[in-house]
Amino acid sequence: MSDEKVQSDYIFDTASDEEAAKFRLSPHLINLMSDEPFFSSLIRQIRREKTNQIPTAGVTCIEGSLALYWNPKFLASLSSDEIKGLIKHECYHLIFKHCTARKQDPHQMWNMATDLAINSLIAERLLPEGGLIPGKALNGLDKITDPDQYAVWKRLSDLIRGFPKNKNSEWYMAQLMNDEELQNAMDKLPASSSGMPGMDDHDGWGEGLSEEEKAKLENEIKEAVSKAGKEADRSNSWGTVSQETRKLIRKTYENKVDWKNVLTSFVGRRQRAKKSSTHRRINRKYPYIHPGKKIGHQANLAVYIDQSGSISDRDIAMFTGTLMGLAKNVTFTFYNFDTRVDERSKQVWKKGKKSVQIKRTVCGGTCFDCVEDHFRKNLDTFDGYITLTDGCAAKPKPCKLRRCWVLLPGYKLYFQADKTDVIVTMD
Repeated sequence: MSDEKVQSDYIFDTASDEEAAKFRLSPHLINLMSDEPFFSSLIRQIRREKTNQIPTAGVTCIEGSLALYWNPKFLASLSSDEIKGLIKHECYHLIFKHCTARKQDPHQMWNMATDLAINSLIAERLLPEGGLIPGKALNGLDKITDPDQYAVWKRLSDLIRGFPKNKNSEWYMAQLMNDEELQNAMDKLPASSSGMPGMDDHDGWGEGLSEEEKAKLENEIKEAVSKAGKEADRSNSWGTVSQETRKLIRKTYENKVDWKNVLTSFVGRRQRAKKSSTHRRINRKYPYIHPGKKIGHQANLAVYIDQSGSISDRDIAMFTGTLMGLAKNVTFTFYNFDTRVDERSKQVWKKGKKSVQIKRTVCGGTCFDCVEDHFRKNLDTFDGYITLTDGCAAKPKPCKLRRCWVLLPGYKLYFQADKTDVIVTMD
């Protein structure tokens, strides 16, 4: 964690030094045991660190270890209910894997998208000032003195005020990314104004960790959530956790294969080596005589979106949101299809590009042969393809390379897939 935390003009009142010195977190954690036993069990398993290096509070990944950092001046300024809401908010980040498996770029937009999704689940009276709430304008705009910052946060406030509640993080992310005016305004902010509104801090979400460290961290979170969930089930004491969220938590300890992991594995295996000559590498056979070889890895996958009515906008948002996290080494080219592939719907998505927005362009029946035919015509361009569908059509001809079927929850293919096909069922 950095020694200094850059602030913007978007800040809120905090407690005095004297009030901060007297503040103790322990009594609030004890009260949480009776009111919210699940959240109490989860937060007790996480290292808690008092610090002045962040302005508010936040779960973060530091040196491969999970911790809750909290600023005493900030927490001392909150009511008991707001502290309870803040702890629930941080626990939800862990439950929904926002700081690990589902982490997306750009980081700042993902921060806001996750907060919007979480704060739909928490009573507004429990949320501290600055919490981003779908359908509500931002608090504290009148405290911003810099005109450039005011324009950015006012634009964001107007956008969020029009959002519905109870959407997932990927949905909110897509809406934020598709507002080019907001994107351009935020890009123009100077580095000294990089702070953003919000009730918590998201620095250190897996940044600089090796793959082994990330895997260790994800396992640590899974074990903590699983243990809290099992305790809540044994005592039948979930508190305010909704039935839908309970089902999600139970899946973390049922040892089922995560559909996102299967999709990630398929995408990763489609990468191919790209060799180029460079004098920066020593040629092992002819050192300092011929240039060495630099080997990079890239993949270009076609993604076909079934346009049948059973494919909802929410399903597409979950699917594309998962792919967004895989776009660092992979280029995705999207097409819509029904009984034909709509070339006009083509969108290319790669690292650094803003989110794609899938809009319906065709509405006929479903034919998978048209997808395979289109892919075969582009074998020199693509390394494989993914089809998002309900599976309700006849079996297509065999694939020339590898293909992945991503099926909607509750659906299955109408036919026996080929042995080389990968089947992913969303949940």
